[in-house]
Amino acid sequence: MTTLTPSTAREVYRRISDNIARVMQGQAGSTRKLLAALASGGHVLLEDFPGTGKTTLAKALARSIDARFKRVQFTPDLLPSDILGVSIFSQRDQLFHFHEGPIFTNILLADEINRASPRTQSALLEAMGEGQVSVDGERRDLSELFFVIATENPVEFRGTYPLPEAQMDRFAMEFALGYVQPGEEVAILTAQAKNHPLEELKPCASLVDVLALKHAAQNVRISDELKRYVVDLAGATRAASGVQLGASPRASIALMKAAQALALFDGLDFVTPEQIQELAVSVLAHRLVMEPQARFSGLTARGVVEGVVKKVKVPA
Repeated sequence: MTTLTPSTAREVYRRISDNIARVMQGQAGSTRKLLAALASGGHVLLEDFPGTGKTTLAKALARSIDARFKRVQFTPDLLPSDILGVSIFSQRDQLFHFHEGPIFTNILLADEINRASPRTQSALLEAMGEGQVSVDGERRDLSELFFVIATENPVEFRGTYPLPEAQMDRFAMEFALGYVQPGEEVAILTAQAKNHPLEELKPCASLVDVLALKHAAQNVRISDELKRYVVDLAGATRAASGVQLGASPRASIALMKAAQALALFDGLDFVTPEQIQELAVSVLAHRLVMEPQARFSGLTARGVVEGVVKKVKVPA
């Protein structure tokens, strides 16, 4: 495994980030979070309105890295075997041969994941949580770099199936891209006047670079005081008013690892409270289950986490 220094790792991050920026105007913050999830070994759920660039961001990342990329368009009739693969009987040798599904890749785009049935959604649970799948009673390991980017639209409910809490907890982060500024939107129109910038995007990092980036992120130091800070943030969501189910220990782990990746991107070999605070909402909010009366009164999971970040004491 190639070892990267903080400065070299920052250069790899900058290369990928700049490459994505050639396609995604005004989305530096979203790109930073996406790459933090990639480097920390987590998965990402992008929830935003149609046409804001969710699929384009996923494609831009895939094209920036010289790695395998598969896209699955989730629909109500999609079956688990359409994702995992299937064993087919061969008349030639009278044996079953396994044909790999799209999950056997490095970057998987699960487009409109909430349109598939719960049975099909659950096919991703083992893969996202353990880096393996079980097909026909046999365990099959996935690639060392396995990264899921799932998208869903928050305004469409007909023909959709809400993701269960266990599925939401498998996503390290959930965030929205949002609308860009008018000037940046004009730049998007100009860039796509003749053809899409994605068509000209070339890889700027190898699979080895990304695996080295993941390894370097694991080596970023985080003090016991900051680990306790992460645990206190997650714990505060469990005791917050209006919250039925708070952030899990898996959320604490995801927040710690993503903060390590951000510190690496910032050229540091240690985590600071600022990196934890920057990611707290994206890592914790989507895991909370709000009480019905709290939702009706306008209290949101995002608001709860923002309040927790302000309330919990930062280590000196």
